[in-house]
Amino acid sequence: MCGIAGIQSQSDLPDTDLLLRMMTALSHRGPDGSGYYRDESVALGHTRLAIIDPGLGVQPMCGEREDVWVTFNGEIFNYVELRAQLADRGHDFRTHSDTEVIVHAWEEWGPGCFERFNGQWALAIWDRRTSELVLCRDRLGVRPLYHASAGDRLVFASEVKALFADPQVVRGLDPLGLDQVFTFWSAVAPRTVFAGVSQVRPGTYVVCRDGVVGEPQTFWQPTFPERGGGSSDDLDAHAGQLRERLIHATRLRFERSDFPVGAYLSGGIDSAVTAGIIREFTDADLHTFSLRFADAEYDEGEHQATMARRLGTSHRDVVVSHRDIGEVFPEVVRHAETPLLRTAPAPMFLLSRLVRDSGYKVVVTGEGSDEVLAGYDIFREARVREFWARDPGAPQRARAIELLYPWLGRNPNQAPAFARGFFGRNLDPADLALSHRPRWDSTSSLKAMLAGGWSEGVSDAAADLVGRMPAEASGWDGLSRAQWLEMSTLLPGYILASQGDRMLMANSVEGRFPFLDADVIELAGRLPARQKILGLDEKHLLKRAFRDLLPPEIVARPKQPYRAPDASGFVGVDAPDWVADVTSPEAVDAAGVFKPVVVRSLLEKARRSRGRALSHTDSMRVSAVLSVQLLHEQFMGHGHARVLARPPHPTAVFDLVDSQRSTAWR
Repeated sequence: MCGIAGIQSQSDLPDTDLLLRMMTALSHRGPDGSGYYRDESVALGHTRLAIIDPGLGVQPMCGEREDVWVTFNGEIFNYVELRAQLADRGHDFRTHSDTEVIVHAWEEWGPGCFERFNGQWALAIWDRRTSELVLCRDRLGVRPLYHASAGDRLVFASEVKALFADPQVVRGLDPLGLDQVFTFWSAVAPRTVFAGVSQVRPGTYVVCRDGVVGEPQTFWQPTFPERGGGSSDDLDAHAGQLRERLIHATRLRFERSDFPVGAYLSGGIDSAVTAGIIREFTDADLHTFSLRFADAEYDEGEHQATMARRLGTSHRDVVVSHRDIGEVFPEVVRHAETPLLRTAPAPMFLLSRLVRDSGYKVVVTGEGSDEVLAGYDIFREARVREFWARDPGAPQRARAIELLYPWLGRNPNQAPAFARGFFGRNLDPADLALSHRPRWDSTSSLKAMLAGGWSEGVSDAAADLVGRMPAEASGWDGLSRAQWLEMSTLLPGYILASQGDRMLMANSVEGRFPFLDADVIELAGRLPARQKILGLDEKHLLKRAFRDLLPPEIVARPKQPYRAPDASGFVGVDAPDWVADVTSPEAVDAAGVFKPVVVRSLLEKARRSRGRALSHTDSMRVSAVLSVQLLHEQFMGHGHARVLARPPHPTAVFDLVDSQRSTAWR
């Protein structure tokens, strides 16, 4: 895991001082070393979190002919197998790193190498033979990669703050990006919330020539069978295949590291499965880490303890209070680089800090299971809405809603009329986004807070996204469509970014995700929908595949999504000082995003209830206002002038322009 940055210039030599400033902004992603490469038109920078081959795996890295260079963030987990294939084809290796495999794979297969990689990556390849800079991102967007034009040059980096090290990159919020956040919870690649800043779409690469970014080329996208189709109906055979692939994926992520690897234990089935695999199928001394809450409504400590005892792990946890969330939220927003509609990333930030303080810099987690194997409530909601759409007069309609939210204290069953109205809207069976309409409509109500001008000329975000769905989606079943939408919005933009990569890397910790293994995704994509959700039993196949590893109470436990206290950490006697600062009339006017009277009224309402009796929508409004105001202050206001860490002293410099600055290949 690392941070990457670079410059492609049309005219002047790439500026090494600018590159070093960009690398400095990424120092938290790579505290173990740094290096850069420069020639007449391109500069590549790298800050390193050493995981594999710490002695020789320095970057940027080239092949023996020194005409292909790479700077790389992530892991290629099947690099051992690819290395053997490439060696058989005559390639010589001088390291045991996965980075060098990327170089030779590009030399051998060109862009075809990306579909051979099983891993999580964001990378830049500079091919001097063709004068092409290639930017690529993994299948589902585990690792981030941004780019922007700055005068006559292109700059790219793992995080936006590194792009803003270039004074020619415009700083401003993008109305279309904000509109997407206030619909889907995140901007959808290539859009970001920053004007003029784009991100590489997951599963694609772009070729840049003379500082101009070409059209994205797709090497992977989610695919699903035709309605009623899929693999054979043999449930036990599919469970066996899933078990085999997930065991292999987990072992790859646990064993291919030159440093100890820990595991998250949430109390749910996903992390229980991955931790159980590690205990059962490796010889490792398993160390697990959990997130707990001082507020019992959100705490899953009992279930975490059950699984830790079952596995016999060395277990640590961090207990997070409302006040803790309020105190760290500004730092969380600075790392997330996007508005947040929930505070859930803040506890994840504190959990990764515990991991790092415990001496670990790699953890295996259960993220991705809900999207790949259909675990979210939205998929069960989709089942109910499809049923309603097919048979509007069915007497079982009301009963179906009662089964959706057994874990939620304020669930729809307590207001049957509201539930019928909420889930019964827009029941068009031909709508490709039937599953997500209630969620998107509810979130879109946040846009009423926007000041004049922010919604003018903004296209319909939902319509734009549905228009990007593959042509074959019309033949998919409703669950497959819902999975495609979730994999295109919430997963890369929020789960893997705001709650995942950004909160982990803020503390220099790498997360590894077995459920997002290429072979696991391929199998899950061709499974019949009825095997993922059997009736309304989510992730049925996963439970069947691993019931021998899990306590019965974990298997039988209803799905409880990860949640954290929201507005209560920002109001009351323990309210942090920064809340008043960023929501003052002057600060709200300076940002110009929200109507000041709406902000004032919302915060007064939150204070009266001490943040505990707010509706889910009002809680989202509070988080949205505070995070947007923080984002403006940190990236466009006085906060952007903050002093960064000391510039790195590169341990590896390959400067073809100034030979006196170069260091020899180690």
